[in-house]
Amino acid sequence: MERKAKYDYAFKLECVELVLKKHYSDRYVSKLKQTARWNIRKWVSFYKAYGKIGLLPRMNQSYSAKFKLKVLNIIEKESLSLMQAGIRFNIPDISIVLKWKKDFANFGLVGLQPKQRGRPVSMSNNKGKKSKSEKPLTREQELLKENERLRCENELLKKLQALIQARKNPKP
Repeated sequence: MERKAKYDYAFKLECVELVLKKHYSDRYVSKLKQTARWNIRKWVSFYKAYGKIGLLPRMNQSYSAKFKLKVLNIIEKESLSLMQAGIRFNIPDISIVLKWKKDFANFGLVGLQPKQRGRPVSMSNNKGKKSKSEKPLTREQELLKENERLRCENELLKKLQALIQARKNPKP
């Protein structure tokens, strides 16, 4: 199931054209269209860099550790802002780059490796079930099991008898 984009392509293009062709300010367009000003600025920047293709939704992209490291090195070397790096490398959201920075600072190169998505393989449906052993039970084990079964049956009968008594003699 794919996630739906918050703003569609036509809406983004309309906002960008208001800024670039009609020379409205990003602040005015953000108030007019009731969206965040930084969204307008981001869309205009992507439009200038990549044309109409820059406004198309890009979701669930996977980046290699090599690419992530390259982006972080260039940010450091050229003192790029997160927004500038996002536009230069066509990364749709600056929070992605920010997460890469934190992961690299905390875990090094291992933190930049792509994470496995979805449910872990170790989880299974039969967690609570006990597997039966192949070898037969000894006489002592059989008697212990039967004893336990009889105790449970006895407790059940006592509770049933108590319920029957409670229905016959309701307390006022």
